[in-house]
Amino acid sequence: MGSEVSLRKQLEEHRKNPVCASCHAKMDVLGFALESYNGIGKFRTVDGKFSIDSSGVLPGGKTFNNANEMKTVLLDQMPDFARCVTEKMMVYALGRGLQLYDRPTINGIQTKLKESDYRFQDIIFEVVRSLP
Repeated sequence: MGSEVSLRKQLEEHRKNPVCASCHAKMDVLGFALESYNGIGKFRTVDGKFSIDSSGVLPGGKTFNNANEMKTVLLDQMPDFARCVTEKMMVYALGRGLQLYDRPTINGIQTKLKESDYRFQDIIFEVVRSLP
């Protein structure tokens, strides 16, 4: 593979393995939207000799053609998106999976985030200052 096929095609091949697809089917689509930006954030239309396809379909069927459209789709789902980010940040901060007894903390953070218009810095602040 390597330079013989695009990164998107390589990832499509990778997702043929059911074990890999269990995660990659959900997360690769987010990366495709951002593929138009190189490692330092410069916009590009090609990666090597391959045109970049920034389109995707999110779990649930919502589609987008580029990063701006993906942002619009995610903004429409902000409470769910913010909860997911909060949970992942909490898992990272705690170094363990979430338990049933963590749910009230997550719910409390979600309430505060809604009040602050879901600012990312507030997710970090609330996770850090949470009891767990």
